[in-house]
Amino acid sequence: MLTDPIADMLTRIRNAHLALHKEVNVPRSRMKESLAAILKQEGYVEDVAVADSNITITLKYLKGKPVISGLKRISTPGRRVYVGAHKIPRVQNGLGICILSTSSGVLDGMTAHEKKVGGELLCEIW
Repeated sequence: MLTDPIADMLTRIRNAHLALHKEVNVPRSRMKESLAAILKQEGYVEDVAVADSNITITLKYLKGKPVISGLKRISTPGRRVYVGAHKIPRVQNGLGICILSTSSGVLDGMTAHEKKVGGELLCEIW
């Protein structure tokens, strides 16, 4: 049984990138679908396909190197991290994104800042 499904998803993506895999499958949930959609929207992954029980994420490479150079889980089940709208961190001086779970749904840091909503800081990607 997984205690942290989001960390599992990030680890699967990280490991697939290190092994230079073309795609990775993760078990499906609404939260993971939202995370994958944000990754696609921000250009970190090529494509996201949702099936009955799996999400297939097609990874993106640039000149043979992964587009995602780092993934970091911030809020964990044992230590939740919440930020206000004006305390949303900049990742790698604006070269990365942070993903938040807000009352308006799962949003990237810039969108949450524009909507002036805070929430649980899920992860950082750069």
